[in-house]
Amino acid sequence: MKTISLVAASLFVVSTALAQTPAAPTSPAPSAAPPAAAAPAAAPPASCQVQATGKSLHGAALASFAKKCCKDQAAAQKLHGAAQTSFTKKCLADAIGPKT
Repeated sequence: MKTISLVAASLFVVSTALAQTPAAPTSPAPSAAPPAAAAPAAAPPASCQVQATGKSLHGAALASFAKKCCKDQAAAQKLHGAAQTSFTKKCLADAIGPKT
């Protein structure tokens, strides 16, 4: 009985250790590239605009999609408070145009 429980416990430990995969190595950025902080700030609004245009959305569907896209991007950049509000406002203006 002890042998069976010992084998079962060791299989559990081994399977848990095998389930953990190491992180993929990342290659260093080229030295001529702009700083990483500058690139994400400019790219997200354009991507929401491109995604919305690609889906051929209009009216309320466009506004809803753009709002969700911009909120998701603000969350991905870990923005909070005034920074999140400002980013979302600019992203929406770029994606659907300014409110009149």
